[in-house]
Amino acid sequence: MRIFLFILLFSPIVSWAQQKFTINGYVKDAANGEELIGVTVLVQGQSMGTTTNVYGFYSLTIPESSYILQFSYVGFETQTLPVSLDKNVTHNIELVNESTQMEELVVSGERIDANVTDPQMSKRTIDVGQVRKLPTFMGEADIIKTIQMQPGVVMAGEGSSSFFVRGGSGDQNLILIDEAPIYDPSHLFGLFSVFNADVLKGAELYKGGIPARYGGRLSSILDVRTKDGNNKEIQGSGGIGTLASRFMLEGPIRKEKSSFLISGRRSYIDAFLKLANNDNSVFFYDINAKVSWKYGNKNRFYTAFYSGRDRFDIDNNFGFEWGNATGTFRWNHLYNDKLFSNLSIIGSNFDYKLQINDPVQGFDWTSNLQQASIHYDFNYYISPKHEMNFGYQLSGRRFSPGTITPTSSTSAFQSLAQEKMYAIDQGVYADYTQKPNDRISITYGLRLSIFQNIGKADVILYQDPRDNVNITRIDTLSYEPWETVVSYINLEPRFLFLYQLNSFSSLKASYNRMVQNTHLISSGTLPLPFNTWSPSNYYLKPQVADQYAIGYFRNFKDNRYEFSTEAFYKDIDNITDFADNAQLFFNTDLATEYRQGTSYAYGIEFLAEKKRGQLTGFLSYTWSKVIRDIPGVNQDLEFVANYDRRNVVNLALLYELNPQWTFGTTFNYSSPRPITMPSGSYQYNTYNVDYITERNGYSLPAYHRLDLSATLDPKQKRERKWKSQWVFSIYNVYSRKNPFTIYTRTKQDKDGNIIGDGTEKEARLIYLFPILPSVTYNFKF
Repeated sequence: MRIFLFILLFSPIVSWAQQKFTINGYVKDAANGEELIGVTVLVQGQSMGTTTNVYGFYSLTIPESSYILQFSYVGFETQTLPVSLDKNVTHNIELVNESTQMEELVVSGERIDANVTDPQMSKRTIDVGQVRKLPTFMGEADIIKTIQMQPGVVMAGEGSSSFFVRGGSGDQNLILIDEAPIYDPSHLFGLFSVFNADVLKGAELYKGGIPARYGGRLSSILDVRTKDGNNKEIQGSGGIGTLASRFMLEGPIRKEKSSFLISGRRSYIDAFLKLANNDNSVFFYDINAKVSWKYGNKNRFYTAFYSGRDRFDIDNNFGFEWGNATGTFRWNHLYNDKLFSNLSIIGSNFDYKLQINDPVQGFDWTSNLQQASIHYDFNYYISPKHEMNFGYQLSGRRFSPGTITPTSSTSAFQSLAQEKMYAIDQGVYADYTQKPNDRISITYGLRLSIFQNIGKADVILYQDPRDNVNITRIDTLSYEPWETVVSYINLEPRFLFLYQLNSFSSLKASYNRMVQNTHLISSGTLPLPFNTWSPSNYYLKPQVADQYAIGYFRNFKDNRYEFSTEAFYKDIDNITDFADNAQLFFNTDLATEYRQGTSYAYGIEFLAEKKRGQLTGFLSYTWSKVIRDIPGVNQDLEFVANYDRRNVVNLALLYELNPQWTFGTTFNYSSPRPITMPSGSYQYNTYNVDYITERNGYSLPAYHRLDLSATLDPKQKRERKWKSQWVFSIYNVYSRKNPFTIYTRTKQDKDGNIIGDGTEKEARLIYLFPILPSVTYNFKF
């Protein structure tokens, strides 16, 4: 009852001067039955319309009359539907793919241009088809690499799946696959991501103006959806690449009623190493599976599963592995013509392991994070000018920081387990969109976040919690299972505003507050498999971010070209960091290493994009600055974050020469990234010890790289079921030595001999990849 009272606060009084009726339904791909996300549904000749939601559903309530509805979607032929609306009706629509010929399909009728008319700003919808044809690393199409090229996004560097959005750190991005969280999206330390492009339906990146249904992270939401499976005929696809191969099979269980999808991907670097009589082993794999079924037009059910794993073994003496596993059950239900609901039951597990096989110092270290969630979300389509979303979300998490086990009876290590931590996270939200006139659109929302750190738990009290040198324990507080240790309640307002200047340009503004109660325990920038997570607790307060953004949006030449510029300011309280020279690995007094302070970031982004014609692509530029001020860190002085890259330029182009050949190129430039380096060293007994005086006081060289690709779709008879494709790529065309990291060592000559008395140090640059050609064979049947 309380949730509905909460929702009513957002509901305006709508008067109905004329009887109105509702037309609704689902919009699908005619070829395979997949529901399409974001299809524009327009009433021709009038400024009324809507778009399909993330499940392909639309609902439009308009006065009684005769209309022509237009359904349009990028890559599909526009379809019109005459309708005489004198009662509530349902129409499911199937859209047909556009011709693949070189000539462009001319679309008649009016067009809703979301870039100009949608109040949502700071959002990028990723074109999966474009991702497949852009240059790739070793032939693996990777959506994360495309995400890293978006305006406002900064990449960590070579060989990393980390990305940083508008001054936020990598752990402040919520990454979802079918609504389930992914805590580490990387394979092979970030050379690839966990997302197999073959199974992806779509992906959306929110950098600001984040809808109220999302919570739990400060900086961005990456919402990835997988295909539901072809419900009309059996289809298969796959690819054989330089380092990995993949295969997917999908088809109907009962035609047009239920479907399945199963996909697998595995690298075979370990097989090459075995052939070379190398004892090292490196591999990863992914498995995706999904079953979808429909029960009438009011109920749809989906079950999705993902499992992925990485493993490294070095000389059978040292190894580590990590993996994600997720499962999602969804039930879509249509209560009436205007009220759509989705109930999701979600599970996620992220685990990691470090192993050393040694008679004296051998041990196994394991850790994991488990999450179970229930989401109940509603879309209420009041009228073309009024729409509401609301819902309730509940999550429970178990944090297992680490268990160490000796690998032999002679090992110096003893069995030890850090205490598990538990948390319950609840969210109640509502947002409301209204359009007072044809020029103005306003979306306002509110999210109530209720977080509890619960027992069973023992909280150690310290004489000085910030003294990580002379640690003095003074007491212990014990909590029973499910007993609240500490709770945090926060309100998170959201706001979007659109003013349309004319038919081809608009101004937008947004504000959002985000709260994060899950903290990454790591002092590095790169995603390492032994990073651990902690909930907000007795010593860690929730991180809170306020972001403001304004933007100008304009289209040119019948919407062939899109331009936008956005400026943002973000302020973060309780940003989590750690004391200088902190000991994070298996520290039973980790609370003494926590440091929290403030951070602020600001910047401006530019984007120019061409979406139609033989030549398509985008050019983006971002200037930004990120500053942290954390007591107890960097001698209490402000310092730049280690992902502060002031200037970032990204270019992605595709040129369709003819129906057989498509050429692609990408170029990335990022200005130098700050790092922390020793300022000098001193001698202690026989050891030379480095000392650090400034956090992130040095910089790596600038990053830049050019990649090229050529995609060949051979001529094939239309009736032939087997279709093939070749993708040729060149990574790092001019073989730039982009920095991976820098380390210091005692100065040596070219033969490895120490120079002088051994007190002088030198910096050494590590880079990963020179020019790398690759070829991938893709097939479909």
